[in-house]
Amino acid sequence: MSKGANWSGIFPAVTTKFTADDRLDVAEMERCFALQLDAGVHGLIVCGSLGEASTLEPDEKIEVLKTALRVAGGKVPVLLTVVEGSTRRAQALAEAGAKAGAEGFMVLPGVPYKSDSSETMAHYRAVAKAGGLPVMIYNNPVSYGVDITPTMLGELAADPLFVAIKESSDDVRRVTQIFNAVGDRFQVFTGVDNLALESLAVGAVGWVAGLVCAFPAETVAIYELARQGRMAEALAIYRWFQPLLDLDVSSRLVQNIKLVEALVTNSNDRCRAPRLPLVGEDRARVEAIVEKAMANRPKLPAAKLAAE
Repeated sequence: MSKGANWSGIFPAVTTKFTADDRLDVAEMERCFALQLDAGVHGLIVCGSLGEASTLEPDEKIEVLKTALRVAGGKVPVLLTVVEGSTRRAQALAEAGAKAGAEGFMVLPGVPYKSDSSETMAHYRAVAKAGGLPVMIYNNPVSYGVDITPTMLGELAADPLFVAIKESSDDVRRVTQIFNAVGDRFQVFTGVDNLALESLAVGAVGWVAGLVCAFPAETVAIYELARQGRMAEALAIYRWFQPLLDLDVSSRLVQNIKLVEALVTNSNDRCRAPRLPLVGEDRARVEAIVEKAMANRPKLPAAKLAAE
């Protein structure tokens, strides 16, 4: 069985940090990635949408990957996101990522083109073959216009490299539909922050999270409590977290989450153009949400939840 078959838990989709002169800020990424590991996350995913993949050069993506691998030190799997406009470029990135030490990939369709089902599955099969490592299929029809349906997953299930799915259709019913279609063939992760507990309650085994970048301990606590059946405790934290989690479901999720990181973890909110940090009313709104959350931040259960 591949190592990837055992993926579960909290997998932060980490942000990419930049210096004031728009270079990769490796030292700040090392610090921020370490905060995630210290809080007990179960994996790291680099260079995704939240990681500003569309603005990164291929060599930068590999450098971010190597930074995360160095921080993880083999303690948790590190996945490289593969999102390219052509299958050829996606294959090249998968090959480079495998050579650099990635332990798996989170793969998107060949956006921005809206491929049909046969094109989509051909893209996934080609990228998986090129990388030769376990793949988490990322389904986000809301953002990318391509829906990887339970029927399509049934066809992809024949390839053992496909081991997980990040389900971000914004419809929690899809989790149950996946299980009904393919059983437990795939490790199902939720990819929508403000549907996370609902998804875990109906069988998802993991959460590809965004606000975890600023609140790793709270995110891990929700997952561990839900896993142990302590739903009332998980729900109390989740309800507190909800206004922050809503910031993930936005066209400006990068700017939102980077600002929350800056306010909570003393990082910075620098983005790569054309994105710019939030200003004016948009910035004030996020600052108010964070201020209220920090004033009412819940006390978490024992740190070693998994051991209880």
